[in-house]
Amino acid sequence: MKEYDVVIIGGGIHGAGVLQAAVAAGYKALLIERQALASGTSSKSSKLIHGGLRYLESGQFALVRESLQERAVLLRIASELVELKPFYIPVYRDTRRRPWQLKIGLMAYALLGGFVASTRFGSVPTAEWSKLDGLKTQDLDAVIRYHDAQTNDAQLTRAVVKSAMSLGAELAMPARFIRAVLSDVGVVVTYNASGAEVQVKARVLINAAGPWAMQAARAVEPATPVPDVELVQGAHIVLPYPLTAGIFYVESPTDGRAVFVMPWHGATLVGTTETPYRGDPDQVQPLPEEEEYLLAVVRHYFPRLNTLTRDDITERFAGLRVLPAATQSAFDRSRETLFTTDRDARPRVLCIYGGKLTGWRAAAAQVMQRISPSLPAAVKRAETDLLILRRPA
Repeated sequence: MKEYDVVIIGGGIHGAGVLQAAVAAGYKALLIERQALASGTSSKSSKLIHGGLRYLESGQFALVRESLQERAVLLRIASELVELKPFYIPVYRDTRRRPWQLKIGLMAYALLGGFVASTRFGSVPTAEWSKLDGLKTQDLDAVIRYHDAQTNDAQLTRAVVKSAMSLGAELAMPARFIRAVLSDVGVVVTYNASGAEVQVKARVLINAAGPWAMQAARAVEPATPVPDVELVQGAHIVLPYPLTAGIFYVESPTDGRAVFVMPWHGATLVGTTETPYRGDPDQVQPLPEEEEYLLAVVRHYFPRLNTLTRDDITERFAGLRVLPAATQSAFDRSRETLFTTDRDARPRVLCIYGGKLTGWRAAAAQVMQRISPSLPAAVKRAETDLLILRRPA
């Protein structure tokens, strides 16, 4: 039976990140992925590497600081995949947040980001409003411009796995996790590959299965705790009308939620929604009402597109977030990554619930810190903040 220090379930961005962090730290690691890398939520996000400006309103300062730090690292080590973009926040007479409020928020954003060049912000002069892709100017009081980053989430995930494999990581794909049985010193993991059952030993099992993490946790014997979380669906649509100015950060005219309208491969990507989801994660897809919701945003802010219908949508996709269960709206809940272990000392299983695309590297570092008591001493191979990520072929 083959032996590993770390076995990871799930080939999304968090599983990829832990794989890279483990081998960079000098450990033998295996990633088990059921379908393809980034086949779940990590290819169905809003494609943004951002600090989370809106999280300032709910006091999640530590999350914003971490996200801005990670954004800076990714702009440096993944310059082929992560690109700084101008973001525009139009402020109308009926917009809930006034220009001065946004500027205070952006000042805090700049402070948390260390006042580097990428945190600069300002107002777009009135004379330049006509260059903003036909943005509605009636009752427009101001347009605030700042910067955040955009990526191809699936390519980024594949690049991280490629980096890990260059350091000796192993990948089982397609391979379906079946069960894990704990012992005093580790875990025996069983998975199916090419129709045959394979068993391996690991010191630690990492459950990074995203929306399937709860299912994977229930396949561990003896059972490990599952936190009170729920799935929330985020839908996106693609429209064949290109934007050129940058990314628009606007309020939905129906409920005031933040929605992004952004350039994407010569078209326009619009997202996202937040709809509770209780079905099979494999069956998630945008609902007609979610598509209408996103179309209403585009029609409201871009009058030249006010005749858009669902027939104009060229692509649609939905991803699932794992969020803490709560009575408040999904929009207002914490985006902090949740970690659970089977035991406090020398954990044999660690589960990752939730998290943001931007924070994958920081989350992986936290995982390695938590499982370090279960691992032997090792000779470090690399620092993840120095490993250059290339666009995969």
